[in-house]
Amino acid sequence: INIYRISNKLYLGYVENKMYEKTLDLFEQLPFSLHNVGYIIIFNACAQLLNDRAKQIGKKLLQQIPKYFHNDNVIITSALDMLMKFGDVENAENFFQMMKKKDVIAYNAMMKGYVENKMYEKTLDLFEQLPFSLHNVGYTIIFN
Repeated sequence: INIYRISNKLYLGYVENKMYEKTLDLFEQLPFSLHNVGYIIIFNACAQLLNDRAKQIGKKLLQQIPKYFHNDNVIITSALDMLMKFGDVENAENFFQMMKKKDVIAYNAMMKGYVENKMYEKTLDLFEQLPFSLHNVGYTIIFN
């Protein structure tokens, strides 16, 4: 039995049912570290809750994330989304700069975060730096 798969299923079940507090309760009760999908789910739960507890857990988790996950764009993009929702633009920018191979999803997450934080000029600046053509989601972010 893979304990990571079981815990991820439990986390995901809570998140899909919008039971974010229960997700964090379970996360704090389990005595082992997260695996890649677990980080994504917990960052998502923290981003949805947006309360002090979620911010504390999310930021603590970011400090503890193993270095080998720093190259995982999905995990880092989930962290970007969470940080932007917390209004922690500076840390989101630091994680974005740390990404070696930024993809369209990471750029979209940053631009969306800038818009959510009413930093429209930064959104346009980042849009102008895109090293590839954008698809519909990116254009929707820019035009809104």
